[in-house]
Amino acid sequence: MTFSQKCYQMLKTVPCGRVTTYGDLAKALGRSGASRAVGRAMNTNPNAPTVPCHRVVMSDGCLGGFAFGINKKIKILQQEGIKIENEKVVDFAVHS
Repeated sequence: MTFSQKCYQMLKTVPCGRVTTYGDLAKALGRSGASRAVGRAMNTNPNAPTVPCHRVVMSDGCLGGFAFGINKKIKILQQEGIKIENEKVVDFAVHS
């Protein structure tokens, strides 16, 4: 299984209404220094939204990127009950 496939498999465990970070996802995969690799995997996710890459944010709550555009990421997260202000998740509980 490739690193990207492992990322997607792990990401499927993040429930609706929760987020994880690029770094926490990397740590959960045993690759603590691979947050950028996680970001690349999320950017090339062929199975969105089944694999919910929109639920991955930066450690400070900033949204990071999204292949379908940041406005789409905001809309999806808000529909899932995540509060967003100034392109940043507010009071987020990280799923790890």
